[in-house]
Amino acid sequence: MRETMNIGVAGLGTVGTSAIKLLEENSELIAARCGKHLHVKAVCARTRGKPRGISLEGFDWVEDATLLASRPDIDLFVELIGGHDNTAKAAVEAAINAGKHVVTANKALLAIHGNAIAKMAEDAGVTLRFEAAVAGGIPVVKSLTESLAGERIRRVLGVMNGTCNFILTRMESNGSSYEETFAEADKLGYLESDPDLDVGGIDAGHKLALLSSIAFGTQVDFAGMDIEGIKRISITDIELARDMGYRVKLLGVARMSDSGLEQRTEPCLVPANSPLGRVENATNIVLLEGETTGPVYLMGAGAGGGPTAAAVIGDIIDIARGRTISTFGQPASTLKKVASTRSSAELAWYIRLLLVDQPGVLARIAAAFGDANVSINRLRQYGHDENGAPVLIVTHHTQREQLNHSLNAVRKTGLSLREPVAIRIEDG
Repeated sequence: MRETMNIGVAGLGTVGTSAIKLLEENSELIAARCGKHLHVKAVCARTRGKPRGISLEGFDWVEDATLLASRPDIDLFVELIGGHDNTAKAAVEAAINAGKHVVTANKALLAIHGNAIAKMAEDAGVTLRFEAAVAGGIPVVKSLTESLAGERIRRVLGVMNGTCNFILTRMESNGSSYEETFAEADKLGYLESDPDLDVGGIDAGHKLALLSSIAFGTQVDFAGMDIEGIKRISITDIELARDMGYRVKLLGVARMSDSGLEQRTEPCLVPANSPLGRVENATNIVLLEGETTGPVYLMGAGAGGGPTAAAVIGDIIDIARGRTISTFGQPASTLKKVASTRSSAELAWYIRLLLVDQPGVLARIAAAFGDANVSINRLRQYGHDENGAPVLIVTHHTQREQLNHSLNAVRKTGLSLREPVAIRIEDG
């Protein structure tokens, strides 16, 4: 007779109910693979009578998540509540203090409090896993903490928010504005209750902060991240980028340099025929670039009840198997505290200008870039009208500081009718 592991689940939204369904429907398969019967003993949510598509009759109902987390008959606590300064944090801490293993999908909680919670779990001798917190069903956390554990990671980069990718790809395919596509995403239920978590780049930032910690052996530093969302991206930029062979993606990018850790989420251009450029709609993709492995791409469903629940179950099975690993791939006490830094990498840039339409303007603009030691790769003018002449420039690789010098020089010419638009180009 197999040993039973009793589980408490707090949060019965899409992911919570999907996880319970998976545990029930695949119970024999799961038991054969982990050697234990995984049994949901008790559950907790805000509202008991809400229709969820599953029966709760076989589970104990607990009104308070912290009471559920510390129940003596629970071996493992699953936190699917969300949020970083509310019930979720108190419940996770209660579970750890009671000696329970924890599985969570809460990226915000770990991005803000991950260092302290990881140390607490390790001191208590319990395991804290969070595969479902980053990129849904894509096993990126496991890849970093296990498969690539002996590799030096040079760069982490990816499309980590499906809602933003949906909006950008729909803008491109439909020729619609950001505002129109945002409304469509909202109608389809793709947006968080606070939409700025998605379109403001915060959600992607939470995920990147966790991956950075594992990849570079550093303390989680969400506060040190540069975050920009997709609100400033216009259909004009999307169409012009496409004409030049690029697509616009909201990327999370992390690199370690001699001056510190660079972490940023922002709209970037990527080659349209690259793996990053080919990602459509709500799909996620993460690039892990190692010194010896080179680029490793992981792509799949970055959200949704089924894929995220599968990641939750995978973590539960690992714990049931007795596999223990430090939360961020190494003991929390050994994670380095490093300085935050702006990008020092040399990258190409997309520059969109609206210039005065008169002879000699392009030559003066090209001279402004040249005087700042920024080399122009491509320059293209898109007609002209009473509003001026739209001009698109793609630079060769240069540092951001040099680019800023060139843009200041352009401003000083008095030939630019609007503030220049500058977007990084990342190799995908």
